[in-house]
Amino acid sequence: MSGNESGGCCSPSRPAGSAVAAPPVSSRRRRRGPAQVLVPGGRFAMGDHLDEGYPADGETPVHDVELRPFRIDPVAVTNAAFSTFVKETGYRTVAEREGFSAVFHLALADPGAVRGAVAGAPWWLMVDGADWRHPEGPSSDVSARSNHPVVHLSHEDATAYATWAGRRLPTEAEWEYAARGGLVGSRFVWGDELMPGGRHRCNIWQGEFPARNTEDDGWLTTAPVKSFLPNGYGLFQMAGNVWEWCSDWFAADYYTRSPEADPIGPETGESRVLRGGSFLCHDSYCHRYRVAARSHNTPDSSAANIGFRCASDA
Repeated sequence: MSGNESGGCCSPSRPAGSAVAAPPVSSRRRRRGPAQVLVPGGRFAMGDHLDEGYPADGETPVHDVELRPFRIDPVAVTNAAFSTFVKETGYRTVAEREGFSAVFHLALADPGAVRGAVAGAPWWLMVDGADWRHPEGPSSDVSARSNHPVVHLSHEDATAYATWAGRRLPTEAEWEYAARGGLVGSRFVWGDELMPGGRHRCNIWQGEFPARNTEDDGWLTTAPVKSFLPNGYGLFQMAGNVWEWCSDWFAADYYTRSPEADPIGPETGESRVLRGGSFLCHDSYCHRYRVAARSHNTPDSSAANIGFRCASDA
């Protein structure tokens, strides 16, 4: 398969350094956020049925997984929802505490705030003052994007929100099972054809990556969380738009040793699983908006295309 083996279009890792610790966030007795969708328990075949994945991502072997019922947010956590969390807790994200995050070069609002480009992926720029409130740099804001997915969120930040909301991050197996929406072995969350009936079904890249995005789907960066049709379980944008953190540590060989019932990932690792692809995915470079596709990043990393949604026990 042609494309990017390293995943550089997906999201860059935060440079190594001493991270500023976040204050603890206490859980609440009642759940906060949108009403969740109940996903019935069951068995499914997890992994890449069509042999289209990158070997280093570990999308094979296809293996049976049995899951208990669980609940999951119908949409990614929005700027409005995250703002409520911040107002109630005073929480500051990793990007805010460390003063910078990764911005895609075509969306950059403040050229003077650039620290430098990411080695091996120069379309990613480390930008001072970029964070969830200022997605493209310090002069940008989310005042007109309350229903867009919140971005520049690390795994640490996503976990803090989920704890406050009385929820948790989904496991990788839960995420894929929910994303499939009852379909068996399909390429995408809606079927096998990218644009059935000539209609866009997700927010990904059109044009020539990384220099020109024709925006045929209507968006250069994030789209509102209900911009496209939901899948069979009523879940919106489980493909494209933003990468979504899962609770699992990542290991490329995990599918060779994953337990059959309710797998939760390896006990330890260096990076956490990301699922779903983002507005930067393109089949010529990063074909990771397929439902079986996997990616990963270090838990303290943040970027303009990383968000999350929450799950909870049934």
